[in-house]
Order: sequence, then structure tokens, then C-alpha cells
Amino acid sequence: MIAQVVVDVIHENVAKPFSYLIPEGMDAAPGTRVRVPLGRRQVDGLVVERVEACEVPAARLKPILRVLEKYPAVLPALLALARELAQADHCPLSETLRLMLPAAMRTGRVQTRKEPLAQLNEGVSLEQAVTAQGRSHKRTTLLKLLEDRAAHPVAELARLVAAPQDALRRLAADGWVRLGEREVFRLPYEAMACEPSEPPVLTGEQEAALAVMEPALGKGQGAFLLHGVTGSGKTEVYLAMVRRTLAMGKAAVILVPEIALTPQMVQWFRNRFGPGTAVLHSRLTDGQRFDEWRRIRLGDARVVIGARSAVFAPVERLGLIVIDEEHEQTYLSDRHPRYDARRVAQSRCAREGATLLLSSATPSILSFAQAKRGDYTLVEMPSRVNHRPLPHVTVVDMRGELAAGNRSIFSQRLQQELKTCFDRGQQAMLFLNRRGYHTFVSCRNCGYVVKCAQCDVSMTLHREEGGRADEMRCHLCGATVPPPTVCPECGSAYIRYFGSGTQKVEEELRRLFPAVRSIRMDIDTTQKRDAHYQLLNAFREGKAQALIGTQMIAKGLDFPHVTLVGVVAADLTLNLPDYRAQERTFQLITQVAGRAGRADEPGEVIVQSYKPDHPCIVAAAAQDYRAFFTQEFQRRRAGLYPPFTVIARLLVESADPEAACQMCDRLRDTVEAFLTAHPAQKRRVLMLRADEAPVRMIRGKTRYHVLLKAFEHPDAEPVLQLLSELASVGDPLCQIYAEFNPATLI
Repeated sequence: MIAQVVVDVIHENVAKPFSYLIPEGMDAAPGTRVRVPLGRRQVDGLVVERVEACEVPAARLKPILRVLEKYPAVLPALLALARELAQADHCPLSETLRLMLPAAMRTGRVQTRKEPLAQLNEGVSLEQAVTAQGRSHKRTTLLKLLEDRAAHPVAELARLVAAPQDALRRLAADGWVRLGEREVFRLPYEAMACEPSEPPVLTGEQEAALAVMEPALGKGQGAFLLHGVTGSGKTEVYLAMVRRTLAMGKAAVILVPEIALTPQMVQWFRNRFGPGTAVLHSRLTDGQRFDEWRRIRLGDARVVIGARSAVFAPVERLGLIVIDEEHEQTYLSDRHPRYDARRVAQSRCAREGATLLLSSATPSILSFAQAKRGDYTLVEMPSRVNHRPLPHVTVVDMRGELAAGNRSIFSQRLQQELKTCFDRGQQAMLFLNRRGYHTFVSCRNCGYVVKCAQCDVSMTLHREEGGRADEMRCHLCGATVPPPTVCPECGSAYIRYFGSGTQKVEEELRRLFPAVRSIRMDIDTTQKRDAHYQLLNAFREGKAQALIGTQMIAKGLDFPHVTLVGVVAADLTLNLPDYRAQERTFQLITQVAGRAGRADEPGEVIVQSYKPDHPCIVAAAAQDYRAFFTQEFQRRRAGLYPPFTVIARLLVESADPEAACQMCDRLRDTVEAFLTAHPAQKRRVLMLRADEAPVRMIRGKTRYHVLLKAFEHPDAEPVLQLLSELASVGDPLCQIYAEFNPATLI
């Protein structure tokens, strides 16, 4: 037999399968990773097909050198999915196959972990063995610990007997004990305390939702949008659906939008389903990710929880994919090959006969429109569990605060509510979707703003703790510089700092309430391993009364003692160059408001805004999704935004500004020529232009883009297909990306 092998090398010269002979007796099924010769070197590859003959005579074919695992690493359904993604993204199959495998498996950087074992030899008399040890108390103790003749981990014995290794080696040399080892998996969140729990009695709304969705599991079909208000018990619905899936002998994948949510979700699912729950996300160590992937592939874990990339988990007999907080943009990959985890999940469910469940308290406009059109079955849960009331929301006009002389970032109402909350021994959450201390630094004399030398963005001031000096930091490339004391442009000393970030909120809270301990959660405080779990667990255990954070604290978290939520600046996302700015603002306010009053105590939410009468602020304060959907849907219809149109762009990046500009012009000319030759497509196009990208430079690369806006119609598909094809054009100076409906144009 002959194997068609895709080598794990990203280069246009090898962007096709190569034929290799399968040696006699070698099992090289499609999906198997193999080592093969390529020119003068040896590389890893993946068998994508077996054939009996090919264009090259068998005598000229080189044989596969060896199989790297005893099982196919990529399942047939995932192999087909990789082909589909490669075709859609116009990239080599080797690139999309990498999505299916942990990086450590491909690079060989991580080896399997072995655990030393000790066991009493068969046929050995314990009395004789003990007698033979004479006065050695340590060896005698070890023999008695091994009396049950089971294999004991040496690490376990070391907790009872100090430094047992030499004594065990002596016992093994004398024939009393057998030493060995076994493979063990590195488990994420090993310190997490999990207690088996039984399912609670479901509410009427939960039962009604399951009555609609559970029959689809048995049929291996169905796509649902679960719209439930915050605190309505959607997670219990997931758990019930997963329990039903496992009872059918199938597996389930649950996607969450933020790594911060993963530990909480893992704990809930481990409590209910035990160690058969695996975790996949980018913050795991290479070893943990490698071992979790193998546990899933070998069938030891049938429930998978993770971020976007977990949609590629190698589960067999897939029965259910749940996408929690489906509205989040984190499900869109911002790296090549680019993919939308929601669309991938939909494709995978259709291919493998599984059920898809999208869920959110604030569904995306597109998803809700699709549900109303009938693409998804809409299931609604409009009430909180046990009919608890939604939190009371107060919108504070910060213009009035300024006029009254309040220069604090906290309004008088928020300060008052914080004092009441803390005096009662309750907890509060303060949300500001901007990290750092000050958002930019400017000269009051000439208007100079400190910008990153590698990116066309202003730098943010970060206050460093532990006696270290403050620094200006770029949030795109990570570059740092000392804050200026005089203006680099005019030499003036009138340097001023503007805007507030989470560090400023933390400092102001400390000034107002010095006895209150707070925890800050943003990218800066969650860099270390398991930092999300440790910070959230500390807050859950009451080690702090206030949790300050960015969007990572805005959704999904459940803290029974949180009775107050403060939205420090509700207007930030309203001013983004994004057709979804109002939708994003509504979602963030509604989601973070939903963290309050989730137990017996009622919740209070203070929303601070300079635009308190803006329609999306008013709708968020009322927590009325349908009202917001109606007004936003009409606004997009009038402005011809998605879902009525498709916005697409070709983004060009190059270290050579002239090359980027010229490539952008050539791409626009190519699209214009195509439209001129195809009048039916041209009639559907509303806009076509080439221009600098809003952020002209990132990480030293100049950026231009070709923007296109077209009606959502089959006649527009050919020109969109052309954009995808143009993105695959190879150029030594420029990188080209195709983006469809980009949320924020940067």
C-alpha cells in the first residue's frame, strides 16, 4: 500500500501530499503521524489517505521510516474538518492539521511522565523478608507498607518513610521487592477540591428547556439557541444535557469564552462527572495540554471543557457541543489560519451527528436573527432560579458629578453603595474594561501624546508595585519606556495623565476604604500559571471584599455573596470604530450586572455614564434584550450593516510601507477588474476602497486594507470567494489576510 502524507512543514513547495511506501506489517491508517524522509532530512507527517497506486512508480518511492504513535492521532471526522478549513481559508492542509494536535506532540518537547513504583515480589514471605533486614528499621517499615502486594507509588511511600529510594533499591537487589514505573497524566487544577454532587431539582423553566432539546440528542441532530437571563440556571441545563449524552455512550464538549471561567466550570463538571472531565486551553503547560489531549483521545475523558481551541478535541462518538456565552468575540481566532469556533462546531456537529447548543443571556444579533429565521431552535428561560429578582440598576450621569465638583472616578452614589455593602460584610465587583493606571500621557503645551515606536497607538501608564519605577506600556506589542518628565517635542514640563484603568480603580478604592481588601483581575495580574483559579478562589473564600477587573470578570462567574456591581465607565466601548459597538456595550453592562444578587440577598448595580440616555444604556439598565434587539436590528437595516450585508477586508502587513501600499492598490484593482467583468456581482457591492488601516502600524509592520461591503446574497459569493483566494497569494514582502465581518477594524 501507498500512503499519501502531508509533511509538517509550512512552505508553498511542500503544500501537497507526498507518496510513501507503507512497509510490510506497518499499520499506517489515515490520521496516523509518521516519520518520513524529505530530501536530505527527516520530518514528521500525517497520513491523509491510503492508495494502491499513484503516478510515481512504486520502485521510486521511499518508505515510511516509522509510526510515531500506536493510534491515529487525527480522527477521520477531524481530518475531514481540517480539509474543509484549509479550503475555506485557502491555506495549506498542514496548517489546519496543526489545529488538531497539541504543539508539544508535534515538537517532541514533552515526554510522558513516569511514576516509580514498588511492589512486594510474588512468592515472598513477609516474615522472612522482615527477618532478613536485621536492624534496618527503614527497610522493615517499607516491607510492612508493601504487605498488600499492590504496586505503591514511591512518592506515596516517601510521605511515610523519609528518603526510601536507597532502601528500596537494596530490597530489590536482594529479591524481596520489585521496582517498576507507570505512566501518569499531568492534570490541570490538581489542587482543586472537588466533591461529588447530585443533580438538584430542576426549575420548571429548566425542565421545559430540556423537554425541547433532549429528544435531539437521541436523534443525533439539532441546533439550539438557549436564551436565558443571567442567573436562570443555564449551566444546570448543560449538565443535564451532558449527563444524557454520557448515558448514550457519547462524549460532550463545552466551550467557554474566557480562560478565567474555565476553573469554575471545571469544578462544577468534575463534581458531577468525576475525573472523566478534561480541560483544554492555552494557559496549560505543554505537559498538561499533551496529557489532557491523550486522555481525551484514548477515551479516558468523555467530557471536555475549554476555550476556543477545544472545539478540535479528539473525542470519538461526539454527541453534544455547548458554546457558553456564544456572543463573545473570543470564539474568533485572530491568528492564521483564522476560524470561528461557532461555525466549526456547527460543521463538526453536522458531520458527526451531534447536537449543537449555543447559549447566552445576551445572544449576538446575528445568532438571534438566525433563531428567529429558523436556523436554530430558540429556547428561552426568562426568569432567575427560584424567581429571584434581577438586580436593581441605577444609571448615574457623570456629567452631573463633574458639575458638582466630584473629581473621583467613583460617583457619590457608588461610594455610598460600596460603604453599605462593605459594612454588611458583603462583596462587590467593580468593572472597567481597561487595564493600567492612566490610558495616555499628553503634553498640555503642544498636544504631544506618548506613542509606541512599533505601533501606531498611545502607550498606557502602569504603576508598578514593589518599589519598581512606573512605566509606559504598549498593549499591542508589549514594549515599555519610562514615563516622560518633560515633553520630548517642546521641552515643556506640562506633562499630564488622562483616563483611568483598573490600577487607578484599585488605588481609589484603597483610598476610600483602606480596611477593605481587594483583588484585581486583568491581563497583568493573571500571567502566572493557575492565576485565574487562585484569584477567583480567594474571592470566593471571602479573602477579599472587592473584585476589580476587565471583561474577564463580566460574565459566567457565580459568587453568592456579591450584592453590588459597579460599572465604572459604561461608555468606553460605545466609541469604538465598530458597527457592533452598541451591541458590545449592551452585552457587557447586562452581563456584569448579572453577577449581582445571585443568591438570597438582592443585587444592586450602579452604571456610571456620560451618555445615560443612550438607547443601549437604557436597554441594558432595563435588562431588556428583546427591546435592544428590535432597535439594533432596525438600526442595522437602515445602515446596511450585518446581517443585511457582509463587510470584508483584505489586510496587508509589511515591514516596507511602500510595498504594503502598492500591494493594497494591486488587490483593489484586481477586485475592481473582477467586478467590471461580472455585472451581477457588481450590483451587490455597496463599497470598495483601499486605505490605511485605522491602526497604521503594529509591531513595526505598516498596515493597509481593501474594504468591501456587499449585500448578503448568493450573487455576492463569487467576489467574497475572490477575496479569500487573494489572501492566499504568496509575496515575499507582504502578508495578506482575509477577514469577513471584522468586529473592530484595527
